[in-house]
Amino acid sequence: MSARMDAELWRFNLTKVVIIDVTDDYAVMQPPLPNKCYPVLRETYLPVYQLNKTVHRDDLVEGFMYDWHQRPTEEETEWVVGVVRGEFVREMLGG
Repeated sequence: MSARMDAELWRFNLTKVVIIDVTDDYAVMQPPLPNKCYPVLRETYLPVYQLNKTVHRDDLVEGFMYDWHQRPTEEETEWVVGVVRGEFVREMLGG
């Protein structure tokens, strides 16, 4: 007799993460826009376990640095991570 799993268990171990470019918020120094107004750089699935630590990595999108993240809400099912172009940050810091 062999074990069998019918459910899609990956849904409990992985979550969708949408990475957006929020560099323009700093360039124009205006309040943030709704998330859907930013360019999407990448959509990926990451392990749910310790995701708060994982999304802080600067290597989610090459050349971009972590800025903030937003957990899913009742309306939104994915995590959203805002990143800023690394080159822009270095220019702002004078280096």
